[in-house]
Amino acid sequence: MRIVPDIAAMQEEMTAWRRHLHAHPELAFEEQQTARFVADKLRAFGVDEVHEGIARTGVVGVIRGRGPGSAIGLRADMDALPIVERTNKPWASRVAGKMHACGHDGHTTMLLGAACHLARSRNFAGTVYLIFQPAEEIYGGAAKMIEEGLFERFPIERVFGLHNWPDLPPGEFAIRAGPAMAAADRFTIRLEGIGCHGAMPHQGRDPVVAAAALVQALQSLVAREVDPIDNAVVSVTRIAAGDAYNVIPDSAELWGTVRSFRADTRAMLERRLRELAEGIAAAHRMSATVAYERGYPPLVNSSEEVSLSAAVAAELVGPAKVHTDYPPCMGAEDFAFMLEKKPGSYIWLGQGGGAEGRVCHSPYYDFNDEVLPLGASYWVRLVEHLLPRDRERS
Repeated sequence: MRIVPDIAAMQEEMTAWRRHLHAHPELAFEEQQTARFVADKLRAFGVDEVHEGIARTGVVGVIRGRGPGSAIGLRADMDALPIVERTNKPWASRVAGKMHACGHDGHTTMLLGAACHLARSRNFAGTVYLIFQPAEEIYGGAAKMIEEGLFERFPIERVFGLHNWPDLPPGEFAIRAGPAMAAADRFTIRLEGIGCHGAMPHQGRDPVVAAAALVQALQSLVAREVDPIDNAVVSVTRIAAGDAYNVIPDSAELWGTVRSFRADTRAMLERRLRELAEGIAAAHRMSATVAYERGYPPLVNSSEEVSLSAAVAAELVGPAKVHTDYPPCMGAEDFAFMLEKKPGSYIWLGQGGGAEGRVCHSPYYDFNDEVLPLGASYWVRLVEHLLPRDRERS
């Protein structure tokens, strides 16, 4: 592995940063301490500008190279999740019910490590914008930053993201051109029946039976209405109805998520979900109210930027450890909003642990500190590759 020597020497310091952030998690748009930590570090490193309060808690650092050139953005997310940590590590969360269970503490640390080196070396021409983004997990902090003028205030031409991946061994990367992560929508369906005594169901209209039929029917959307070559998921994740053993309730409520890649598939699933809910409700002589909310768009990597990112990763770990045909993921990522506006790429960095159940969003998850120098080195080499001081190299 060809880790940047100065960054390799920062391993212990970066680990301390990461564990500090891990012990003090903050949820979406609450990242006050985290943002302050980031801004203080950037100023200590000597970056040219530090902008705070973008999308409430977002931070953007600006580093100018040695001479004119292009401008690129590097993004790290900062927020934690509402999960009770069960790792029992010395640096485990000190905040009840909150946990860095997806590695955003590591993402923030790796970009800080890269910022430290880039601010010292300035071995590039052009401008690097370091985007520390709030609220990736739930509320779409990327979209909020864009709404508040991220790309107008900072003239970024291309933008890049990185995420740890427990299913890959440490020291490996994965990336793919085109759709890499799914669009994520959510729905709530309320079935209105007529409550009655549980021993006399003929006197009412049972929304629980209708809800059970609807859950089954919704599975046919992917199995029978989506092209088998395409990918989609419809999952009912919550059913709520009733308060007593002997009472058939008036209503039942279902929650769930819909994942897809293609715009036409996404539209079809929304339309057919509504039709099924209303049709099954009518068949059971009751009504259905459907609330369908479109969330994150699909994350689509630009082909040219994927090739550039893969080449940089290969310089660090060798071509055999860079997977450029990695299968798409049905998870969602709000970096997709940035890629809708600018060309760029999103790469996965292996950290291991998936086989042992230490996967993202698990209470047993922890970021692997051994890969911190590799992730920071990827950012540094990407900058040097895209913004070379010798313009003939471009």
